Amino acid sequence: MTTDPRRAQLRRMKAIALAMLLTMLAGFVLSHWMGNQGVWAWVSAFCEAATVGALADWFAVVALFRHPLGLPIPHTAIIPRNKARIADSLAAFVRDHFLEPQNLLARLEVFDPAAKLGQWLSHPEQSRRLAQMARGWALQALDLLDEQAVRESIQRFVVARLQAWDAAATAGEVLGLLTADGRHQQLLDEALKRLSRYLDGEAVKQRASDLLVKHARREWPRLVGTVNWVKPVEGIADDLAERIARAVLDELNEILAQPKHPIRRDYERWLRGYVQRLREDPELAARVSRIKQGLIDHPSVQEYVRGLWDQIHAALRQDLEREDGVLAGHLERSLSGLGEALGRDQALREAINQHVMGGAEKLALRLRGGVTDYIAQTVKGWDERHLVEQLELSVGRDLQYIRFNGTLVGGLIGLILHAIIVVLERMP
Repeated sequence: MTTDPRRAQLRRMKAIALAMLLTMLAGFVLSHWMGNQGVWAWVSAFCEAATVGALADWFAVVALFRHPLGLPIPHTAIIPRNKARIADSLAAFVRDHFLEPQNLLARLEVFDPAAKLGQWLSHPEQSRRLAQMARGWALQALDLLDEQAVRESIQRFVVARLQAWDAAATAGEVLGLLTADGRHQQLLDEALKRLSRYLDGEAVKQRASDLLVKHARREWPRLVGTVNWVKPVEGIADDLAERIARAVLDELNEILAQPKHPIRRDYERWLRGYVQRLREDPELAARVSRIKQGLIDHPSVQEYVRGLWDQIHAALRQDLEREDGVLAGHLERSLSGLGEALGRDQALREAINQHVMGGAEKLALRLRGGVTDYIAQTVKGWDERHLVEQLELSVGRDLQYIRFNGTLVGGLIGLILHAIIVVLERMP
């Protein structure tokens, strides 16, 4: 246990004051023993008055904290006896001088918090230090989190949002955007072009020919055998696949070339009708909702949602553990930018100061009564011995100078009085 250095200092000052008192007593006794004549009369006058002054000031200092010599003398032990009044006075002092809204606002207005903050943040090392402090706080916060509870909360949040999501209405809105400005026709054109390129490929034509031959041999084996005498059925299938592909490609090119083609009108009518049904048809909406719920309940989706926090946690920790991480760098740049903005933007400073002033006023009004009661009750609840000890350690050393001064001033007054008596005795 570390010894309070004030205790040794107080003991030393008390010892000096006591030594002075004992010295004065010794001088008083010695002067009377020497006959109290001549020089010794002056010594006696000084020491007698100094002793009285020292004893009086010792009594005054001790009476603040306790009963002198343990005697219950009235108006002594002033601090312990008036602990409640001191507590109320201290609480009222803090309330009136530190939590008075007008005083607090006046100090804040002179301080100009926004300007001071801007000056502080304008130094890169300050922004970097603050960003690193925030990075450390964030890492500690990650360690304090109950991961299981967070994981379950995220899962409940995501699932609840998915269940509350109107998938049919959203699909209708998305398709509605696709139909705006003819985007759906552009989409159809792109799909037809891709289909044309696909059908024009030799591999597709060959697969179609093989399917025709396979089907013909299965359905009309005798006819195929007869035809083979005239021309191989594979050649016929190749020609037929080529003609079918050419006919389909011609039809696709015709659709692409004619904005008013019947297929385009049918596509337009079907798509707009389907969008309308997504928005208004309860049966279709219920069917989409059942599909959505099936996806939500799928084990893979549930497992993915449960693992979201693990991925987020790992990414956050990996970034926060690096001094040059993305989050720390972004925060440092933001803080530095805020400092620069505060330095050049008077309106921003005024707005921040206004918010600070308003918040400080509300906080002062809210805390004023509570802090006052807290201070008063805390002081009243202190043990009297502990209170006296702490106060004496704080101011007792300085109070010993009262005893020093009382001894010296008392002695000087004794000399003055003795001198007056001598003068009066010599007057005719």
